[in-house]
Amino acid sequence: MSDPSPYLFPPVAPLRTGMLQVDALHTIYWEEVGNPQGIPVIFLHGGPGAGLSAQHRRFFDPRHYRVILFDQRGAGQSTPVGETRQNTTQLLVSDMEQLRALMGIDQWLVFGGSWGSTLALAYGETHPERCLGFVLRGIFLCTALEIDWFIDGAQWFHPEIHEEFAAAIPPEERGDLLQAYYRRIMDPDPDIYWPAVRAWSRFEGRRVFLMPQPEEPSCDTLDLGLGRLEAHYMANLGFFEDEQLLKNVERIAHLPAVIVQGRYDVICPPLTAWRLHKRWPGSIVKMVPDAGHGAMETGISRELVAATEAFRRFGRF
Repeated sequence: MSDPSPYLFPPVAPLRTGMLQVDALHTIYWEEVGNPQGIPVIFLHGGPGAGLSAQHRRFFDPRHYRVILFDQRGAGQSTPVGETRQNTTQLLVSDMEQLRALMGIDQWLVFGGSWGSTLALAYGETHPERCLGFVLRGIFLCTALEIDWFIDGAQWFHPEIHEEFAAAIPPEERGDLLQAYYRRIMDPDPDIYWPAVRAWSRFEGRRVFLMPQPEEPSCDTLDLGLGRLEAHYMANLGFFEDEQLLKNVERIAHLPAVIVQGRYDVICPPLTAWRLHKRWPGSIVKMVPDAGHGAMETGISRELVAATEAFRRFGRF
């Protein structure tokens, strides 16, 4: 991966952080970055369950944007980590509204990649009046076809990675790897769920970038959040009706949108981004020719920053 830093803004510390109790079980971590009088923007991380990184603050000019970031239920610094009870897309949308009210924001730009694009669309279609526009990356609509690609389509480009992932499951269960992993990931026995969540996290992480990257050391919070929540949401088809997000695009079609998509994204292939674009006539697609799925790949980060800068200057893309 080339260094994306020439296109990102310098590292910046939060102005303030906090914990918001959204129900009796879940408390979410949030942070505010940039100019308190700037254009409000909500950042939605991927996964689900991947959590925030300090790098995520750097897509926005802190002189001009008021950036709100949060760890979704069960992810990052939110508690309890990896909790799947009371964890649905509809509840995440509700959390965003609680956070918006806490911040005293009327409308905001919605920025999300991968699962973050899923949540961005779900939020926008539920609360279009609260949205200024959308910056979306690596589109994922959480359909059965996309989930099947994520699990078994991996063998078409990464047969060795898929083979390793399947090898942890007895042969008689390999016909449905999602359910086989889901059973193990949700098992209460740590000796069963820890190997499963770590295998799941590694299975995804090794396919994110176009060019192979050195593997990061294992992180329990990331592995548990990502493994449990991705399996939970995929097993439940994102808690959506069939093709729901595409069918309801007309609710936000009047709003500006830019879609940044890696040409060689094997996690969320370009067809999904193209289908969304065709249902959203005013949207702009930026197909990055030398990138996979990672937000920090050079071409992806360049286009994401270009989008936030265009919106800052003109209120459109």
